[in-house]
Order: sequence, then C-alpha cells, then structure tokens
Amino acid sequence: MEPKKGERTGKASIVFAHGLWADGSCYSKVIPTLQAEGHEVISAQNSLDSLEGDVAAVIRALGRVSSPAILVGHSYAGTIITAAGTIGCFAGDLSEAEQKLVWATQGVPAADLFNQKLEGTAWKSKPSWYIVAKNDRTVHPELQRSAAKRMGATVYEVASSHVPMLSNPSLVLDVIRSAAKAVQGATAAA
Repeated sequence: MEPKKGERTGKASIVFAHGLWADGSCYSKVIPTLQAEGHEVISAQNSLDSLEGDVAAVIRALGRVSSPAILVGHSYAGTIITAAGTIGCFAGDLSEAEQKLVWATQGVPAADLFNQKLEGTAWKSKPSWYIVAKNDRTVHPELQRSAAKRMGATVYEVASSHVPMLSNPSLVLDVIRSAAKAVQGATAAA
C-alpha cells in the first residue's frame, strides 16, 4: 500500500517525469518494485505542449510526495517519431508487443517545444545521476556522455535503446536506489 502524503517511510520519495513520445506509464516496470520497497512514487503526466506546463506538472507531482524526493527524468530530447516504423530507433530492444504499447500511449509534443526557455538549472546545485543508453539511436550515446559530464553526474551505462526503464528496469531501479540512499544520507547528516 502506498503511503499517504506526509507519511514518512524513512525512504526517499520518487517522482518520475517522462520524455517525448511517452507518458507516465513508461515507468510501469519500476514503479511497483519501488512502491513495494516503501517509497512514495508519483509519475507526472506531461502534456508536451509547453515546457512551462510540463515543468508545472512535475512540480505538482513533487508537491504530492514527502521530502526528500528523487526526481527521475527520461530524455526530453530525440527525434520526433512520425510513424510506427521508426520506433525501432526509440525502443528497438523491446518486444513487438511492448513497442506497440509505447506507440499507442505516446504523447505528441508541440512543434516549438525545444525552443522554449525557463529559468533555473537544477543539476548546478543538486546531485545528479545519469544512465547512458549505449545502443540509443534517438539521442547519440556520446551526446548523453557529454551532458552527464557537464552535469557532474554519477554515470551508469547500459546496452539499451532510448528506453532503459522498459528494457533494463533492474538497472534503473538500482540507480534510483543509489540516488535515494545518497539523498537520505545527506538529509540525515544535515
């Protein structure tokens, strides 16, 4: 049973934020395990029509859980997929049935989404973790490594397509657990 807001389990809360061509259900293979381990878990549903609106959705989700909270985000970049035949680049290491589910539940971003700007850069003041998907054909792995280095993130690499939370949920769970432990330890020491 998921704890109610404000009910402390002694574990960090986890808020998921999905990327393009997906919705909050893209974390369906990791959410139940984290809940069973006693974490409060929320997966935000982004509208993908404005950057400001998507940020607001995640902020609302963060407001529904207790602190400390881990924010887990999946790529907000990549190639716009316009036909089911191109899902092979996005989720090519998933079964055909899982690829069809990803395609059926995707959200369509606004055309100007990547041109929108907001103030603030959380990774400049908060610890970060990054999973590089080595077989990603949507966002090149070298670009991912460069972003992770710039962030000063703790980096994990996995032989995965663009969606490691679906193709390698056990690794994603391990990374989230590491982040939760680090945040819990920092909160306890403060």
